[in-house]
Amino acid sequence: MDPYTQNNNNHNMSYQDFSSLSTVASGSSSNSPAVAATPSRYENQKRRDWNTFCQYLKNHHPPLFIQQCSGAHVLEFLCYLDQFGKTKVHTLICPFYGHPNPPAPCPCPLRQAWGSLDALIGRLRAAYEENGGAPEVNPFGARPVKLYLREIRELQSKARGISYEKKKRKRLAPQEDHDNKLLPGMD
Repeated sequence: MDPYTQNNNNHNMSYQDFSSLSTVASGSSSNSPAVAATPSRYENQKRRDWNTFCQYLKNHHPPLFIQQCSGAHVLEFLCYLDQFGKTKVHTLICPFYGHPNPPAPCPCPLRQAWGSLDALIGRLRAAYEENGGAPEVNPFGARPVKLYLREIRELQSKARGISYEKKKRKRLAPQEDHDNKLLPGMD
């Protein structure tokens, strides 16, 4: 019997189960009017990403269940996705290493951009927990995955000559006590 078609109530959720979870999360209920709430772009992308990852596990040799998945499998998946990347990442020996806008083409590989991978992992991490996974064993939040993303960010920023600095919150300038000051001529 195919391990992906057998009915296991605890671990295998169908697409309908997944979509009903997003409906519950959005605050809709069966008592609401006949208008169906359409999932947001984020929810749709999260569902597509989840389905892609599950298909990857199904095609893995040997095939894996999501419960068997570890951070190492997530890293394999991210490396697999690199073949579909569109971001030129210059190697150390490339004459354009460190140049954000190289003047000529080079044979450096195309990879997935760090920002895309970071967002993907965030969506998959949320989808894992929405599909019944425990947060403490979430493979998308595993330390090796976090370290890999950090390495990719640093490598790509150096290769392109662009730094990814953490966005700092803008502090509001201390407001002067405008209420206590009188405008000229208002004495």
